[in-house]
Amino acid sequence: MAGKGTPATALLAKQKVPHVLHAYEHDPRAESYGLEAVEVLGLDPARVFKTLVAEVDGKLTVGVVPVTGQLDLKALAAAAGGKKAKMADPAAAQRATGYVLGGISPLGHRSRLPVVIDASAEKFETVHCSAGRRGLEVELAPADLVRLTNAVLAPIAA
Repeated sequence: MAGKGTPATALLAKQKVPHVLHAYEHDPRAESYGLEAVEVLGLDPARVFKTLVAEVDGKLTVGVVPVTGQLDLKALAAAAGGKKAKMADPAAAQRATGYVLGGISPLGHRSRLPVVIDASAEKFETVHCSAGRRGLEVELAPADLVRLTNAVLAPIAA
């Protein structure tokens, strides 16, 4: 992975968290980055999570949900202790996380953002999420993902 590391992979290495990286050739025509990873890597879609950035009462907040689901904005707002949520401006999401759309990882953000992970992640021994660039997924234990992101677990997928 020399020269291909990301802030997410650097954080995992620094914290000595057991993980497996899964790289694949990203197709720029793919409409869903998460579903592309499922298909190309042959993964269980329930175990692959996408990272979405929303605004909860004006504050950027990260929601991590299964790729087959949608982010329930009302549930995210409630889990984050807010009243109202809407999807964040893509440019603001990229600035705050340091990642490009389709490669936003829940790990290693440029700015410390609150993270809420869908509670379904707890059902699995390991889950997959973006490792910080298109075409790179990381597999790790949900408990490690929660700990490293200081996340709240809540039912936020619709």
